[in-house]
Amino acid sequence: MHLILGGARSGKSSYAERIALAADGPLHYLATAEAGDAEMADRLERHQALRSPRFETCECPLTLPEELAKRDQPGHTVLVDCLTLWLSNCLLTTPDSWAERRAALLGRLRETQAEILLVSNEVGQGIVPLGALNRRFVDEAGWLHQAIAEQAEQVTWVVAGLPQKLK
Repeated sequence: MHLILGGARSGKSSYAERIALAADGPLHYLATAEAGDAEMADRLERHQALRSPRFETCECPLTLPEELAKRDQPGHTVLVDCLTLWLSNCLLTTPDSWAERRAALLGRLRETQAEILLVSNEVGQGIVPLGALNRRFVDEAGWLHQAIAEQAEQVTWVVAGLPQKLK
């Protein structure tokens, strides 16, 4: 398992895709974003157009642990982009079940046989945000990253397109 963290437009997704494309076996792309407005729809279309056709893509804004389980086979590579969008989706749609969703993901990751690449935004390096939901999002993202980093064989921080090995 490889956790790849970075800020917005840091190059983390491109880096993860390059790693995945170097693998020989089947490639799976689990996309967690939803097009909530026209700008986001355009952004998603551009992202999809640039994605290699080698990837089998699954849109899973809420069902990440379940979709990981379906693709968890030795020799397969699964790229998840991204954890913070999945977290946002969970907190906005089913906030009371976040602890269960988080536990399901962490449990699935502990049992994985596939090569897993997890892309996520590091959001906790700025000021403390206004609003309870925003603060909860930053806290939950940080705790999720820590829990995954503890399990992961590799953790990489990407800044300005430059990967920095943390673990």
